[in-house]
Amino acid sequence: MATRHVPLAETHAVFNQAPPLEGTNLYLVDRPLQAWIRRYRGDWATSRLEAYGALAGGPLMEAGFLANEHKPVLRTHDRYGHRIDQVDFHPAYHQLMVTAVEHGIPSLPWTEPRAGAHVARAGLMYLHNQAEAGTSCPLTMTFASVPALRQQPEIADVWLPKLLHGAYDPRNLPLAQKTGVTIGMAMTEKQGGTDVRANTTQAHPVGQPGPGQAYELIGHKWFCSAPMCDAFLTLAYTEKGLSCFLLPRHQPDGERNAFYIQRLKHKLGNWANASSEVEYRGALAWMVGEEGRGVPTILSMVSMTRFDCMIGSSSLMRQALTQALHHCQHRQVGGRALIDQPLMQNVLADLALESEAALALTLRMGHALDESASEHEAIFARLVTAVGKYWICKRAPAMVNEAQECLGGAGYVEETILPRLYREAPVNSIWEGSGNVQCLDVLRALSKEAGALEVLFAELGDGQGEARLGAHITRLKAAFADTTDIQYRARQLTEDIALALQAKLLLEAGNAAVSDAFIASRLNGQGRTYGTLPRGLEVTAILARSLPA
Repeated sequence: MATRHVPLAETHAVFNQAPPLEGTNLYLVDRPLQAWIRRYRGDWATSRLEAYGALAGGPLMEAGFLANEHKPVLRTHDRYGHRIDQVDFHPAYHQLMVTAVEHGIPSLPWTEPRAGAHVARAGLMYLHNQAEAGTSCPLTMTFASVPALRQQPEIADVWLPKLLHGAYDPRNLPLAQKTGVTIGMAMTEKQGGTDVRANTTQAHPVGQPGPGQAYELIGHKWFCSAPMCDAFLTLAYTEKGLSCFLLPRHQPDGERNAFYIQRLKHKLGNWANASSEVEYRGALAWMVGEEGRGVPTILSMVSMTRFDCMIGSSSLMRQALTQALHHCQHRQVGGRALIDQPLMQNVLADLALESEAALALTLRMGHALDESASEHEAIFARLVTAVGKYWICKRAPAMVNEAQECLGGAGYVEETILPRLYREAPVNSIWEGSGNVQCLDVLRALSKEAGALEVLFAELGDGQGEARLGAHITRLKAAFADTTDIQYRARQLTEDIALALQAKLLLEAGNAAVSDAFIASRLNGQGRTYGTLPRGLEVTAILARSLPA
């Protein structure tokens, strides 16, 4: 009788796969981040950044997956029928929040106002956001609320000690019983969106009207992110116009405020963060800043949240690049690693340029905030917040998608972080004013901020003697000299400012391979997709700089 051969149950061996990246220190593998932190005087925080890099690439990365897998859940009532308006989060969400708060992400520049503090804090947020972007929303709003609250000292004296305490306390309790607090923001209404002047929420004084006084608010807010924050900066109309208020979740006597969560938003991404629709039904709130000047008051918060949009998009790009580079270092095709193949080198080097240019402009903005006592830097920050928020956030979705493509089908599968990065990428271009809002704000800054155009061109100079950049700056000056249809051209003008600034910053930093490739590929209108770098560039040097060593 012939011997029968039973096939083995195992059909194949697993090989030609990249090893896991888990446990990677995201700071130590990021040479561009280290270089730009040093350049803008944030390197006194190197030990903090190294420590956070280990957390972000290790336990926080794992927590990020869990917090997105287990989305927040709204409970409007308790088991007995009492209204509670409680959002429950997975423990991983709280792990991310407590780590970030204890490491100073929402407080560092305010508690340690020294040279490079905004830059160092941006570095910490850059690392945190790579692990999980949804928690960055309440962290950002808490950080950004400080300048607005300081406009009303008697309110700041009550809230800032616990905001800056460095403790995360998620309990739904009145301020007096909390060890630490977080602050949110609610401006958008259904009928107006970005046009907050179309708001209908009304504020009625409880007693004496005016700054620092109590009001009752009646109205509806279409978007309120992180509704479990302890208080919210919000806008409402008084007799003198749109005004800014701080609305806590609890009244001074400890009773819950008339703040009602109607529903949580079902979003494309940003899953770990609860975004909601809320109503004020006679909710107590206290006026912050001058009555009728609510928009300028809250803009001091908005400018900081827009800066964090720059950080957020830059960090998503960096994590996508890290994943793509790591995969291509180890994946073999045709007997060679992907990273050694010319066309893939073109793509990866192009992505590395995009990532570093975004980081450079972001940390230059951080430096401007650190040096805001200088008139030049204050005007620069006012203008470039809008420029950077538009350009960096606009570039992120396509860049992340290209990184996904480097992994092929694996980059589309939820076991990797890339699908989450791709879902997160559009949020920063929409939140805090979408693209057109930013570009019109650029024009507004240039027309209303005395000396803004002069500051811009003083910053750009002659292009560091680089002929291609010099020619770009000359064309930019001519474009601004012609005011015909300037709103129609606002996106092109904003893009040209962003590219000029990025090119100038990369040139100044002295890495010729990076700056030459950026200028050759960005200032001549050659490529329409990533991976179209011209010939003759030092692609291997660009890749070596960004590889996750």
